[in-house]
Amino acid sequence: MNTVTASIDIDALQHNFAVVRRHAPHSKIIAVLKANAYGHGLLPVAHALAQADAYAVARVEEALVLRANAITKPILVLGGFFSAEALPLLAKHELQTTLHTWEQLALLEQASLPAPIKVWLKLDTGMNRLGLRAEELPAFIERLSHCRNVVQPFHLMTHFSQSDEQDTQATRLQIEEFNRLSAHLPGERAMANSAGILAWPASRSDWIRPGLMLYGASPFAGQLAADHDLRPVMTLKSQLIATRACAQGEAVGYGGHWVADRNTTLGVVAAGYGDGYPRMAPEGTPMLINGRQVPIVGRVSMDMITVDLGPAARDKVGDEVTLWGEGLPVEQVAEKIGTIPYELLTRLTSRVHLTYCDKREQMPMLKLA
Repeated sequence: MNTVTASIDIDALQHNFAVVRRHAPHSKIIAVLKANAYGHGLLPVAHALAQADAYAVARVEEALVLRANAITKPILVLGGFFSAEALPLLAKHELQTTLHTWEQLALLEQASLPAPIKVWLKLDTGMNRLGLRAEELPAFIERLSHCRNVVQPFHLMTHFSQSDEQDTQATRLQIEEFNRLSAHLPGERAMANSAGILAWPASRSDWIRPGLMLYGASPFAGQLAADHDLRPVMTLKSQLIATRACAQGEAVGYGGHWVADRNTTLGVVAAGYGDGYPRMAPEGTPMLINGRQVPIVGRVSMDMITVDLGPAARDKVGDEVTLWGEGLPVEQVAEKIGTIPYELLTRLTSRVHLTYCDKREQMPMLKLA
């Protein structure tokens, strides 16, 4: 029996996709499915988002899984390719790739391929991680435009460094720089990620790339999904496996760092860092039990977490515990831990079983081992 379960709400996922469409009705949508669809399950999410115009993954291996499961929609490999051996796979499976280094361009020029590849030239407009700088573009584009292994015209993209910070000018400056660099180039354009879609209308170009918002989490610190009409897709659940009285002055857990300041009742939750719940979660991190939030006490263990149920607790062994999701926003948990929703959603281990339910169609729960 698997104790920790991530319940995936397909109705919420499709609702969030509709929110994306509402914000950018004239843009084509690349649904970002990297990192196992942000921990939600690559294939089920891909099938649920069949309305998307294309998908994006981080690595070629992820794209090949989609193709092996009869998914024919355009797929963009955001991380690009790093060896000559990857190029025949891109061509054979009609995968699109980002292009951001001279080394990649040389590999494309030297390759013998059965068909040309669609590429997205990444422009560095301020992220300073990947992409071509302004001074490199003329020479790079001259060679790229004459490369027989590239579908012409190639597309253009950039990535924002601070789009989740609405009170800075960095994103506005990146948008202006991208528009300046691409003004006289053919091909379609893509700028907006989730934060761009929600907060920076000028970034909604030919294509947009929603990721986190599809899964029902806000990309902005201090804001919740509900602030943007988004619904949580994943609810991570477990159960109480023990309750016990704890007297004032008794220490709890490894190292005995938490000491009860009153007589209380403790609960032990069957989850831990072996399931992907962060070991660094501090005392006071909330969990939801029987409609109320209760705090973690003591250290998170590999398989168990202790919570303070309170002196008057009536909770029982077997009661359901929500670690985040419906009723307990993942943003709230992430903020308390000192991380971001992206990390919590994507760090779940193989011990966690994913189950799927579409409430609109009243589908039964489906379980993936």
